[in-house]
Amino acid sequence: MHQLHFFPSRTMALYVGRLFLTRSFAILFALVLILQTLDLLGESGKILAVAGNGDAEVWRYVGLRLPQIIETFLPFSVLLGTILTLITLNQNSEVVSMKAAGMSAHQVLAPLFLAALLVAAISFAFNERIVARANASLSAWQKVQYAEVPRDDGTRTNIWVRAGDDLINAGSVTIDGDTVRLGKVKIYQRVQGVLSSMLTADSARTVAGGWELANAKRFERRSGTVTELGTIVAAKGVRPDQFTLAQVDGDALTFLELRGAIADLEAAGRPVDALKGILWHKISGPLSAILMPLLGAVAAFGLARSGKLFVRAILGMALGFAYFVADNFALAMGDLGAYSPFLAAWGPFILFALIGETILIRTEE
Repeated sequence: MHQLHFFPSRTMALYVGRLFLTRSFAILFALVLILQTLDLLGESGKILAVAGNGDAEVWRYVGLRLPQIIETFLPFSVLLGTILTLITLNQNSEVVSMKAAGMSAHQVLAPLFLAALLVAAISFAFNERIVARANASLSAWQKVQYAEVPRDDGTRTNIWVRAGDDLINAGSVTIDGDTVRLGKVKIYQRVQGVLSSMLTADSARTVAGGWELANAKRFERRSGTVTELGTIVAAKGVRPDQFTLAQVDGDALTFLELRGAIADLEAAGRPVDALKGILWHKISGPLSAILMPLLGAVAAFGLARSGKLFVRAILGMALGFAYFVADNFALAMGDLGAYSPFLAAWGPFILFALIGETILIRTEE
């Protein structure tokens, strides 16, 4: 009958779950303390080198950097906490006692899965409420090399827009009331993907029916000639909001904010596959905590006195770190467009879930 219950013993589930959570968060605390100290040693000189910066700015940096370190190393802490918990249970023959009582390998690991799900929920909420804001603030501060962050006047630079087969580049985009003005405009006119001519203008502004280009010139690729056009209207059908949408930093937005930004960018004809990968990874990233008990499960089973417990622990760590490498590789491939957004975010998760489950079933079930 025990085999029919996911948690055959409430007392055992609470005991194992408590061991797992205390070890995981203790490892996280130690890792964050060490890594924050090392990071601060490298950055404090840059912060204090700016005139007017002092201890307050150093502590501000710590407050913004700390959430990033916690987000990055929480899955590592869960992996190490899993292995440490399972090694302890194995060495004390508690795993043998559980299996002798009729519990399966999945039932032994069940409290760890439940606790890891709790960690994943905490991680997601922490990322949404704290990490995204810290990323945005720290990124803006680092762009000005820890000086005072200037007030955002709404000017955007180096904006690209696709209009049918043509590509439009604006060196600057400013909003003047209801009018959008572009500076240093280049319109690459293409036929079936091949450049035919290029329009350049000192500036452009929205008018009825398109964009009014000032001091426009046309370069013909085939003849190599440049024609002075003066003031003309071009880029008909291109909406102002296609230029006013800012460059989106997916790590600096919450899940709902990023989803809204992706919808706006799609409507403006911007490429969004890389951002979709980041969007899905906001879910798959925290959920990776659930994989760690499965990947570290090899440390739980097998006789401790056989001398192979250390080898099993190393194998569990190797599986966990292989997942993190595959996850980062998939995200990089998603940024390059080699992987679809879903595959970039969920591919490693699904692959290693199948690998971990296969190892567990073949060796212990």
